[in-house]
Amino acid sequence: MPETWNDTSPTTATNTHLFHWTTVAPLLALIALAVTWGRDINGVVVGVVAVLLGGAVLAAVHHAEVVAHRVGEPFGSLVLAVAVTVIEVSLIVTLMLSGGEGTSTLARDTVFAAVMITVNGILGLSLLVGSRRFGTVRFNAEGTGGALATVATLAVVCLVLPTFTTGEVGPRFTGSQLAFAALASLSLYAAFVLTQTVRHRDFFLPVGSKGKPLPEDEHATPPTNAETWTSVGFLFLSLIAVVGLAKVESKSIEEAVAAAGLPHSFVGVVIALLVLLPETLAAVNAARRERVQTSINLALGSAMASIGLTIPVLAIATIWIDTPLHLGLDATQITLLAITIVTGVLTVVPGRATRLQASVHLTLCAAYLFLAAVP
Repeated sequence: MPETWNDTSPTTATNTHLFHWTTVAPLLALIALAVTWGRDINGVVVGVVAVLLGGAVLAAVHHAEVVAHRVGEPFGSLVLAVAVTVIEVSLIVTLMLSGGEGTSTLARDTVFAAVMITVNGILGLSLLVGSRRFGTVRFNAEGTGGALATVATLAVVCLVLPTFTTGEVGPRFTGSQLAFAALASLSLYAAFVLTQTVRHRDFFLPVGSKGKPLPEDEHATPPTNAETWTSVGFLFLSLIAVVGLAKVESKSIEEAVAAAGLPHSFVGVVIALLVLLPETLAAVNAARRERVQTSINLALGSAMASIGLTIPVLAIATIWIDTPLHLGLDATQITLLAITIVTGVLTVVPGRATRLQASVHLTLCAAYLFLAAVP
């Protein structure tokens, strides 16, 4: 299971009390939202709001992890992936509604950044941490292979095909094509969830060095029903704060990227890095405990949810958003995606990995980040 809940021992399991940062952060963020909504803010206030926004994101993922710990694997990874995706979609829609320059490709840039960071960055870092500690790490090739295939299919249908369709000018779908992509994404994501949680749940459980399933992780006492429901409540409050403060900060984020001399598309990378940071920490901590399968579930599950849930929501949002939705990747991005898929397959098939595979994935992640900053 993700490690954030492990940070609180049974004696401090009341981590949802009023003086814990995970409850104080969203409350302060909501206060800041009420004070700054609809007003022009200066540089100091922008910095304070940015800190509170980051705290609200961390708090949201923490409370999702509490719920995840309660429901167990592989449901826990699913809860985390969906929570992170809700934050991601909220940030994308909020920035698109702000109507800033270049927002037509924001969804594409953010979703693609999430895919590259999760499949190469989080997965590679988890493999590196696990292999440094245990030599060769093992995982279920059946479940991981199915997850990777789902991510690859979703990426091609939603991000590659718009580049080559001819119904609309530019890298975008027609209305009917977008509707098809949204329905296909939801159907495929639902099929994977059914496989992961019901039909073949054992394919997604952690295995040890000999390939046998590990016992249930008992590193921390599961939260009580009261603690779980409290976290559910604070999760919703955190998400409200994230959405609202993202609207407040939207103009400042774009101005900061421009001031740094980075292309406008790098805003998508900033969003992806922000929402995936807590999940990265959770995946790395799981790898330290020889639960690389949990790390992989988090990485591929987030990539899958980022496409499979974001695209349908954005397809509906286009009814109210006037900004065109350009989803098609350019040649450099398609090349990086193709190499990532091939490398992922070669990593997954043996059911085990070493530092070499970790290094390859991390190199691909670094190449993507560099080219995103210097296209």
